[in-house]
Amino acid sequence: MPDPAVPPTPPVPLTALLAREDLALRQVAGPSAEGVVVHWVHTSEMADPYPYLLGGELLLTAGVHIPEAAGSGTYFDDYVSRIVAAGGAALGFGVAPVHDTVPRALVAACERHGLPLLEVPEQTTFSGVARAVWQLMAQARLAELRRVTEAQQNLASAASRPDPVPSVLRQLARRLGGWAVLYGPEGTEIARAGREPGQEAAAALAELAAVVRPADGQAASPPPSPPNRPHPTSATDTVTGTHLAAYALGAGRGFVLGVAAPGRAPGDHTIVSVAAVLLSLLTGEQQSGTGAARSAALVRLLLGAAPEDVAPLLGDGRRWVVVHARPDGEGVPDAVAAGALGAALGSALVDPAGDVVRVLVPADRAPDPLPGWILGVSAAVAPEDWAAADTQAARALARARATRAPLLRHGPRPALADLVPPDEAAAHARTLLAPVTAHPALPETLRTWLSLHGSWDRTAVALSVHRNTVRQRIARCATLLEADLDDPDVRMELWFALRHI
Repeated sequence: MPDPAVPPTPPVPLTALLAREDLALRQVAGPSAEGVVVHWVHTSEMADPYPYLLGGELLLTAGVHIPEAAGSGTYFDDYVSRIVAAGGAALGFGVAPVHDTVPRALVAACERHGLPLLEVPEQTTFSGVARAVWQLMAQARLAELRRVTEAQQNLASAASRPDPVPSVLRQLARRLGGWAVLYGPEGTEIARAGREPGQEAAAALAELAAVVRPADGQAASPPPSPPNRPHPTSATDTVTGTHLAAYALGAGRGFVLGVAAPGRAPGDHTIVSVAAVLLSLLTGEQQSGTGAARSAALVRLLLGAAPEDVAPLLGDGRRWVVVHARPDGEGVPDAVAAGALGAALGSALVDPAGDVVRVLVPADRAPDPLPGWILGVSAAVAPEDWAAADTQAARALARARATRAPLLRHGPRPALADLVPPDEAAAHARTLLAPVTAHPALPETLRTWLSLHGSWDRTAVALSVHRNTVRQRIARCATLLEADLDDPDVRMELWFALRHI
């Protein structure tokens, strides 16, 4: 049988259920409850419950389905074997109101088939057992969230220490109760921490790291993936009872995080993922030395240098794009999420400003859509045009949110507007739009509304305001401008003017 599909909730140890005094459950047959977990509770009086089980259940029955002559035939053997075949975790038998005791033949069948059998006393209802399982699941989930939150805080603190890479590895190994190692692009160990596993497990972990190391890393890589099959960024294995995992760090730099732990507890994957993000950022700085260069660029900008003069300190890119990103939801990205976005885009020039993250990316690394994010991307510009590109990216993001697109790019192209000298166009725009420019929200609302073809709802989404607010602002614009905004010629002239303010 394949492994049963289980819900995304932490399982409940059967021993924890047996320890509940209010339930007074008693194991009367089957193997020890140690190591047995329950994923959910199901009540059934079917003679063959197999079709109704998904696996991992504590199946509860009062024995209504048991025929009178069941003890002398194969009924109980057939019944228990079907529960085991379906992946049932345990069987709970209620001794009331149909039976006074658990049938001996059922006890014997559970012993033969290795299924834990629990006696449910008369005062304990099946709904009470189910409620206890959900309560234990909620407690386990809360404990898991607390553990993950504490681990995130400690890993972030470790990353800010003077020796960030070893500190993060030590903290990760402590949280997992195992071993953490950072492999370089050549496959050599750069740093390690924790209790080293056996030689066989350590060798297997090194092989696992080679599997996920990017093909363009400096070390010898495994055979290329088949066509149309993406290169794996993580891999897991189990060797001699030790759980192994390897995670590729960054965007093709060749660093790999390897972990080995004696067990796999809920929340471990989340904790390791946080460590992988932090190490991606740290190894990026370690390899390229861009941290000091970025500090130097910042100081020079503050002291009056022009963007084009400091751009060489930030990389080899002569042209750049600005990316504005927002989570595809209601959440506000934190520093770790912003850093992860920058790592995915291949840039450490990240500004997590409120609910929008801005990233400055070399033009040759033009981003693709990223799961969980909505992106607005500017045109490729020279450093002296970074400010204009920032505006382009903001507008592209607003259109992407309004149209529910994962990514939109600003696409400049020759237009009739290019025939008008910029100074004359700007003077015309100032004159035409003077009545509304005194109210900062009105020009931006009018620009967004026109760009979205007069859609109230999409404009409201793009500006994060109510649709009635959009209607009121557009009506105010029409009044101040003394213009019919339903006239396409008026819209065209206003759109032209709005591009020059």
